[in-house]
Amino acid sequence: MSRIATVHPATPANIATAAHILRYGGLVALPTETVYGLGADATQGEAVARIYESKGRPAFNPLIVHVADAAWVDDLAETNTHFHALARAFWPGPLTLILKRKDTCPVSKLVCAGLDSIALRMPNHPVALDLLRALGSPLAAPSANASGMLSPTRAEHVTGLTRVDMVLDGGPCREGLESTVVDLTSERPAILRPGPVTSAMLTAVIGQLGVAGSGVMKSPGQLASHYAPRLPLRMNATRPEKTEAWLGFGPSDGATLNLSATGDLVEAAAHLFDYLYQLDDPERFAAIAVAPVPEEGLGAAINDRLRRAATRV
Repeated sequence: MSRIATVHPATPANIATAAHILRYGGLVALPTETVYGLGADATQGEAVARIYESKGRPAFNPLIVHVADAAWVDDLAETNTHFHALARAFWPGPLTLILKRKDTCPVSKLVCAGLDSIALRMPNHPVALDLLRALGSPLAAPSANASGMLSPTRAEHVTGLTRVDMVLDGGPCREGLESTVVDLTSERPAILRPGPVTSAMLTAVIGQLGVAGSGVMKSPGQLASHYAPRLPLRMNATRPEKTEAWLGFGPSDGATLNLSATGDLVEAAAHLFDYLYQLDDPERFAAIAVAPVPEEGLGAAINDRLRRAATRV
């Protein structure tokens, strides 16, 4: 039976209450600059198991661990020169880095889906950072949605989960798109999930990137079908059918909603999941048609999410 907690403003008192809930094994939905996350103390196996249960998430799909400071990573993973360069350039921010997990790492192995690697991020949101500091422990926090469904970018989007003890409202997410994930466990770093930190931005810091290998799922967002609305979604549509909602991009006459009338990819990313939530209404539409989005810069991450949302398995 679903149980979504009441939404609370992210006041210092409520953040302290949320830390108390997490400390005793509960689940808290919290804002980050990317999307809302469903947080649990990453060192508590039973609490982490509740994340999987609440989301209906496959146990082979690892979780991202959030830290309040890059110094926390020393207790969790084997760092390297690429990590230090990228953390200096992009942390706090929407970049997840995958490193080899230390044998002494206190994070539950369930977080890492049994792998010898661990995905780490320092979020760039005052509420998330204040909560991490109040808890004093790494936080496992995938998106606060039912597995495979649309990611929440507002507190009111946190629905469809089986158990949440508290929802902290920090307003709409600034980026509106999940973090870029980079694998640092191979000789040459490779992007496993595109996001707000683009390939060009990464290359400017650490040089040429490698190609992601296939097989082992080291990070979230690698499932073929993911981020999906209830309605079928059609990409690269030049015009909608009569029964379709029309999600425009750039100058577009008659769009039901427009990701960015001026063709701004940053604005489009921030609006993507919020607008898909609004259009995912079977009583009004039979499907969602999405205008073409350029496959460049942040557009690559937007199209990645749209392709996975359009895939039905």
